[in-house]
Amino acid sequence: MDENYIYSCFANTGEVQSVKLIRDKSSGQLQGYGFVEFTSHAAAERVLQTYNGQMMPNVELTYRLNWASAGEKRDDTPDYTIFVGDLAADVTDYLLQETFRVHYPSVKGAKVVTDKLTMRSKGYGFVKFGDPTEQARAMTEMNGMLCSSRPMRIGAAASRKTTGVQERDICWWP
Repeated sequence: MDENYIYSCFANTGEVQSVKLIRDKSSGQLQGYGFVEFTSHAAAERVLQTYNGQMMPNVELTYRLNWASAGEKRDDTPDYTIFVGDLAADVTDYLLQETFRVHYPSVKGAKVVTDKLTMRSKGYGFVKFGDPTEQARAMTEMNGMLCSSRPMRIGAAASRKTTGVQERDICWWP
């Protein structure tokens, strides 16, 4: 997989401006994500809604697309995160986020964890909330509820070890 392949995936839209895949600085190996810039916000929105979760051509991977936040001010409010397990293989970040957002408006985002080599779901993820009350409610109310075809298993999220690397929103695929 390279920039030309990713460009060709979206070429039929006629609205791709640039493609940048992120590589390890020392080894040059792909890091499993990148950025696609489109001619307009509307074009990017159409691609996000049309392609996200669909199969990519000629590979057994699905598109995993999110908005990038280049130049945006970060939200400095605290996050209250939950663990979500037993996810079906077809659950995307967007589907997981929206499954919770319809019930809890403070949802800030969701991430389905994927294998770095295959980019396939590991069957679990995390949902971030801006409100600790909504986080606590979600832990009980959403446990056993369906996301795609399977009931979710909800639990407390373990704290991340501090790495000194700042988190940022990125556009992931596949």
